[in-house]
This record gives sequence, C-alpha cells and structure tokens, in this order.
Amino acid sequence: MIRLSLILAVLLCTSCMAGGPYVELKGKKFTVELAETQKKQALGLMFRDSLEDDHGMLFIFPNEARRSFWMKNCRIALDIFYFNAALELVSVSENTPPCRSQRCPSYPSAGPAMYVLELNAGKAAELGVQVGDTLELNLD
Repeated sequence: MIRLSLILAVLLCTSCMAGGPYVELKGKKFTVELAETQKKQALGLMFRDSLEDDHGMLFIFPNEARRSFWMKNCRIALDIFYFNAALELVSVSENTPPCRSQRCPSYPSAGPAMYVLELNAGKAAELGVQVGDTLELNLD
C-alpha cells in the first residue's frame, strides 16, 4: 500500500511539473491557457489584473481568416501575435492598451491567421520577433 501511494505521489508531482500546455517563440517558453471554444475566446484575458511573465493565452481557430481583437474589459496591456496555419508570424499588435470604455478599437491581423497568442506588453520587443518567425506548439 505504501509503495502504491509513493508511485501515485510521484506521478502526480511529475504531471504538476509538466506545467500544462506551452508554446515556444524565439527560444522562450510560455505556459498558455487555451481558448479553443467560442465562450473562452469571447472572455479571453478580460477582468484579469495581471499575467505572469512567462504565461499567455493561445486562441486556436478552426481555419485561417483575418482576425481582429479588441481589449474591452481588459485590465493589462498586451502584445497580440497573429500566426497562420503554418505557425508563421503574420503580424503583431505591440503594447495594445486596455480599454474600459463602451467603444474600443480593434486590432486586426495583417493577413489570415489561425492562432493568436496574447502575452504581456513588451514581449514582442524583448524577443525581437519578426514576421515569418515560427511558433512551436506543445499542447499535450
């Protein structure tokens, strides 16, 4: 019984250390929350007071299309990265400010995108991203 408890504890700790889904951009790893459903996509990072430095949100869409995000009810500035189906960076909206008013501006992609990654503002400059950079997904 003790041996079984030990094995279970090790397995639980190993899964905790895995940290869930993550992406890599320019060699930097970011733990991500997945926004795969319309409900999660509509909520996004609204009403959050902070976002850990190495965390973000990954929006996954069923196809490539021009995407446009806004910052309604968002409390933190973000960088919004748009990636195509081949996971190549199409464009980025840097230092996108929060919006608490009724009418908020939209921040569209420069081309069709299938994945959108939101990270803390300043990450694009810190990483030195360029159009064509590739995102690596580790969603297991």
